[in-house]
Amino acid sequence: MKARILTPIALAIALAGCNSATTETAANTEVAQQTVNVEASNPFYQEYDTPFGIPPFEKIKMAHYKPAMEKGIAEVEAEIAAITNNPDAPTFENTIEAMEKGGDLLDKVTNTFYGLVGSMSTPEMQAISKEMSPKFSAMSDDINLNDKLFQRVKAVFDQKDSLTLNTEQKTLLEKSYKGFVRAGANLNEADKETLRGLNQQISSLSIQFGENLLNETNGFELVIENEKELDGLPESIVAAAAATATARGHEGKWVFTTHRPSFYPFLTYSTNRKLREQLFYAYTHRGDNDNANDNKAIASEMASLRYQRAQVLGYKTHAHYVLENNMAKTPENAYGLLDKVWPASLKRAKQEVVDMQEFAESQGADFKLEAWDWWYYSEKVKKMKYALDESITKPYFELNNTMQGVFYTANQLWGVEFKKRDDLPKYHPDVTTYEVFDKDGSSIGIYMTDFYVRESKRGGAWMSSFRKQFKMYGEDVKPIIYNVLNYPAPVNGEPVLLTFDQASTLFHEFGHAIQGLLSDGYYRSLTGTSLPRDYVEYPSQVMENWMTEPQVLNNFAKHYKTGEVIPAELVEKIQASGKFNQGFATTEYMAAALLDLKWHTLETAELQDADKFEADTLEELGLINEIAPRYRSTYFSHIFAGGYSSGYYGYIWSNIFDADTWEVFKDKGIFNQDAATGYRVNVLQSGGTEDPMTMYKRFRGKEPNPQYLLERRGLVPESK
Repeated sequence: MKARILTPIALAIALAGCNSATTETAANTEVAQQTVNVEASNPFYQEYDTPFGIPPFEKIKMAHYKPAMEKGIAEVEAEIAAITNNPDAPTFENTIEAMEKGGDLLDKVTNTFYGLVGSMSTPEMQAISKEMSPKFSAMSDDINLNDKLFQRVKAVFDQKDSLTLNTEQKTLLEKSYKGFVRAGANLNEADKETLRGLNQQISSLSIQFGENLLNETNGFELVIENEKELDGLPESIVAAAAATATARGHEGKWVFTTHRPSFYPFLTYSTNRKLREQLFYAYTHRGDNDNANDNKAIASEMASLRYQRAQVLGYKTHAHYVLENNMAKTPENAYGLLDKVWPASLKRAKQEVVDMQEFAESQGADFKLEAWDWWYYSEKVKKMKYALDESITKPYFELNNTMQGVFYTANQLWGVEFKKRDDLPKYHPDVTTYEVFDKDGSSIGIYMTDFYVRESKRGGAWMSSFRKQFKMYGEDVKPIIYNVLNYPAPVNGEPVLLTFDQASTLFHEFGHAIQGLLSDGYYRSLTGTSLPRDYVEYPSQVMENWMTEPQVLNNFAKHYKTGEVIPAELVEKIQASGKFNQGFATTEYMAAALLDLKWHTLETAELQDADKFEADTLEELGLINEIAPRYRSTYFSHIFAGGYSSGYYGYIWSNIFDADTWEVFKDKGIFNQDAATGYRVNVLQSGGTEDPMTMYKRFRGKEPNPQYLLERRGLVPESK
């Protein structure tokens, strides 16, 4: 089908370009010829001539993206028309599977483009994203609201009990049918047109929200000229600030930003309370400064439009619409979990405030602690209680060594090997590429890492793919997976030393990556991390557990200067401090999760005053002033510029599966091969090929027990 459709579409586009050029002036003819040349040389239009089919980044130009996207849309339209107009009776093969096999070019170009928008954003890319967003939205609606196509899908779905389908085919059929219904296929024509408009508005606003946040984050700088104002900061942080200052044109000064690798260390170590407040305010007011990058109106309008869309689709709220497809199923169930944890976490956080206030006063402080004091004083209390602070642990978490710890863990669990490849294409010099091999020596796929903060990169850490694993064309196509993080770049040749949390994040993101790499499915849309939002974080969270195990730490946690393995007593302190500050960590996260649900359980299209809405929500929750939610509305990109709307609670829901799974490895041994194989087969490689709870129970033998999560966080007494 690919070859049959691709050639005529490509020919039609090429001919259209040539015919229009003949009627233009000489100047326009030259421009048109340049366009044709770009078209002819577009790397997306042929098979990549690169090892493993990695995108040939050095050949891809800005001018290639938009034409390839538009051509991809045209191909999808032709493919859908061929399916819809097929005179044969609908079958799984000629309808469901045919849809699954469509859109190859579009998948190819968008995987590359949006992968790079996240880490290599430019004004030109942002402009393309803005321009194409409504076109993609329209294309999606054209498919989902195509009644003739839906009737074919429905005809196959109605026969499902009499068809001889394997488990993965049944899953694809069910998801395809439900996808059409949830997208509005059963609506009348007037409602379909309303839905189209809402989808396009939401899509465009989401792009704008993300662009505003990137600009706002990159636009702030705290410039320090007096070296005395650096008191308390570690040398590595000071050096990084000096490098940032030089890069931003402030030679001889120090610059701190609202990027996390700059923000968190400053709030943790700086003795200058006034400057901590200034940086904290800048961080927590991103998108809330009544300027060109303000996101208050966008957040409010998106919530309103999402409610309107839910109503058109027959749902009470946007959250009811979203969660129908999640493990939680309803907002009431999501609230039910959060309501169990919130009181205990808030109670613990209040006690943590008391501990910090007492410590601060013992050191001569004559003020009431505020939110910008938390990191600073919690670090002091941690040091007092456990004789443990980051300055002691960081030398043992050098970045390259920590990466080797990740690889060691994966090898011990599943026998996989990572071989560094310097000869493969990469999109930025910071990228490191590995070929991954299974325990039998066969190649699994490609793994890329992109670790260092830069202004073209959005904040946070994530995993994605330039290509997912699949077998639907008769060969086992291997995945190309990447992890993107935001660690401070090396300065003056010094190694990058990670905090304990940063090292945990590396293990976390690798948990996503290994699921993509070990994926073993037939259909592209079901492999890898194609999972409900409140389950997809489970494999990444469980991966963090191995990092604190002595056997793993002894393998990689070596002093970057002396090579000394991390002392056993320091490991014990790390483990003993595991429940420290969990009141804060849980409460700030849950405040954001509850804020997300509050926005999306609104039962009105009336626009909200975003600041007031948020303040009222947090007051109703009883959130203490010493804690700000992990994300305030105006920089909550997960829900307003990402795919987590109504689903940010999913991290703690996934934590239930994580804590429950870790009990297996605690009982049997952290590298027990039976447990590792069961986890690989039923969780990692299965992706979204079957109902997640069915797969989990096949691995665990039962549903997860939430008690283990509460015990881990120190929020309830441990069971006997």
